[in-house]
Amino acid sequence: MKKTSFELKTQYPLKVQAIRPKAGPRPKLYVYVPIPLAAAIGLNPGDTVQWELLDRNELHLIRLNPAPPLTAKHARRYK
Repeated sequence: MKKTSFELKTQYPLKVQAIRPKAGPRPKLYVYVPIPLAAAIGLNPGDTVQWELLDRNELHLIRLNPAPPLTAKHARRYK
């Protein structure tokens, strides 16, 4: 396999952040989406998403209003 100078990173470790409101009883937890990952999947500010719990260790992010494709053609699939 030929090595290229550009390799797509597919894992983005991050920490869950807690925001503690002054009046609220419990903190809210936030997870950010790294810019390279958002760009790779075409995620934009204001997009509506939801989490699907697969098990205690895995979440699935679902885009509720997917953006239309940028091209009319589909990529070829190799068998």
